[in-house]
Amino acid sequence: MALTVLMNAGPWLPVPPPGYGGIENVVATLVPELRRLGVRVVLASTGDATLPVDELLSVFPDGQFGALQRPYNQVCGISQAHLNGVVRALRERDDIDLVHDHVEAVGLAVLTAMGPNSGPALHTLHWDLGKHPDLYGYLDGGDRVRVNGVSAAQLARAPRALRDHSVGHVHLATPLAVHAARRPPVRKSGHQVILGRITPGKGQHIGARLAHRAGFDLVLAGPVGPYRRPEELAAAGPEAGQNPDVRYWREQVAPLVDGDRVRWVGTVAGAARDDLVAAARASLFPLCWEEPGGTAVIESLALGTPVLAIGRGCLPELVEHGRTGLLADDEEGLADLVWQVGDLDERECRREAGSRFTPTTMAERYVELYERVRESAAGPAAAPAAGPPATPAPR
Repeated sequence: MALTVLMNAGPWLPVPPPGYGGIENVVATLVPELRRLGVRVVLASTGDATLPVDELLSVFPDGQFGALQRPYNQVCGISQAHLNGVVRALRERDDIDLVHDHVEAVGLAVLTAMGPNSGPALHTLHWDLGKHPDLYGYLDGGDRVRVNGVSAAQLARAPRALRDHSVGHVHLATPLAVHAARRPPVRKSGHQVILGRITPGKGQHIGARLAHRAGFDLVLAGPVGPYRRPEELAAAGPEAGQNPDVRYWREQVAPLVDGDRVRWVGTVAGAARDDLVAAARASLFPLCWEEPGGTAVIESLALGTPVLAIGRGCLPELVEHGRTGLLADDEEGLADLVWQVGDLDERECRREAGSRFTPTTMAERYVELYERVRESAAGPAAAPAAGPPATPAPR
């Protein structure tokens, strides 16, 4: 009988998302490969999700991401309402073998609170593990609830109780990595690009400052809070300033965006995103936080664009310095490396992506983790859950 997994993507964006949506894009990458491997998938998402699955479970008819700009007391029940639908489904049916949860904090808390008579669950940690010390520091999911990270560096920073529940890490993947080594070279332009949500941890203000200082063109591509396009943000009312990403944009980034040396093009997706990144001299990651997963990093490598970054978080795991990118310790180090990144061979970037970051590789590792979590939940005779997953056997 095929393994049936309830994949909980959350209530914020449909799967796949219409542009930016880190977690939802990960789910959209993972699910087709799981189904190809024989896993039956029940997707808990929004009603407008279009990803082919065996069954769609939804509470909200469409994504609730826009609500995040409202005060906390008006928003805090959205995730709980979604999880209530998930729990109700789990109680009403007996065909779910495992829950694979991606909902920050609330998902883990609810699955743990369901108690020992509930089925096994794997909660993937996509974010900074310093964010929820009270939850993570006192976590007790018994043998039933386990977690995985998206990089070794991320898990190394986890509280002890969270690490005790870990079954290791699984690096993220991108469909762009499939046959990446066969992709023809792209003529590079003079620009660099920062792809991703405009938020303090991503360091767009550092990138913009560096562009003016070093004299290269920089394109910022990503949303500011819920605003996907410049005209949307321009039309927003005063309440938009309640969003911390909007405040960051207005106070630290926008003064450096002159439309010439530094441009903001909003959210780009699909072929437009691929063309923008593939033509860039480098993808810039002037990080101000410990990046946990690095989806944009692996997408850049798959498109043949080397990475220029402050080597924080998972970056040293994903990028080989001097081969697929250049890593610096700080802004000054980035300035010293700006004009060297063009010497790197785009073919090496694409080869690396094709060998390490394909959806098949990610799905095979998750199937392995599913079995380990189920064994752990089955009883004390199961193999220990701690430690990194083994490398899947060649198929």
